Amino acid sequence: MNGLNIDTPNTDPKLPPSNDPLGEVLQLLQLTGVLYCNTHLTDPWGIELPQLPGVMNLEVVTSGHCWIEHDNEPPVYMPQGSLVLLPRGNRHILRGNPGDKTTKLEAIPVERIGDRFENMQLGGGGRLTNITYYGVRFDPYLADRLIRVLPPMLHLRTHVDDGSWLQSTIQFIAQEAQQQKSGSETVITRLADILVIQAIRHWVENSREEKQGWIAALHDRQIGKAMSLMHRHPEQDWRVESLAHEVGMSRSGFSARFTSMMGESVKQYLTELRMQLAHRALRETTDTLIKIAERVGYQSEPAFNRAFKRVFGVPPGAVRKGGSP
Repeated sequence: MNGLNIDTPNTDPKLPPSNDPLGEVLQLLQLTGVLYCNTHLTDPWGIELPQLPGVMNLEVVTSGHCWIEHDNEPPVYMPQGSLVLLPRGNRHILRGNPGDKTTKLEAIPVERIGDRFENMQLGGGGRLTNITYYGVRFDPYLADRLIRVLPPMLHLRTHVDDGSWLQSTIQFIAQEAQQQKSGSETVITRLADILVIQAIRHWVENSREEKQGWIAALHDRQIGKAMSLMHRHPEQDWRVESLAHEVGMSRSGFSARFTSMMGESVKQYLTELRMQLAHRALRETTDTLIKIAERVGYQSEPAFNRAFKRVFGVPPGAVRKGGSP
């Protein structure tokens, strides 16, 4: 990942209060493109894709159709216009038709177009299917809470979406992949980031049946607003009283509802968020410990060190030196 100054999103006093807790959370994914592959597949064909820890797999059927097999579940049909996202990069299989012989991904020759862009051809010369594959890394610490609640596989089809974002974005990706103009790699990377975020947002917005937990809290007008405030301004001296005041609730009512929905206290949630932000700053900047501590709401370096070690099991200096976690 490129170096990121987390001062900007968190401490600019000109930023208005956020009313989009999901948007605040999605920003924490910190997506970084790893690989883009345009595939030219002709029946019969099958690909075994390995487990890729720390990588999301995004696959879009731009023409033809295929089947996907995942976690010993029955094969899922993917017609043209389908998008599938595997948030945890789990092992899975793609086939032109059920029963087609498979080849391990690493055994398939590719044509490299750039550092992260390649073309792949496989199959016996029959019906053509084109799939665009995008592997994307995310910040494992900041995104952990979101990744944990997502299902192993998210599957969208253009005809079930109310708008045209999926269809138009897929068409744009297919066009860029085919033409391979100057800058196509950058355009496709940005579009794939949008698809990842849209797929997650689509799932979250349609998971309203949950009455407790992180997703329910995001949907709650007052608890969600409090989460946004903590995410956007972790440096502030947030207390239960001040957050309750901001969202128009009593201290006791706010504290009880937050704990009931989240399964943890306001203080626990805020501490974990601050330490995750600090972990990223330690990895990606050369700022002093006290500067990072102040950025996430600690005026004392010893207090920051103690909180960091409670969360991660090691002092912040160990992360800076490349230690674990």
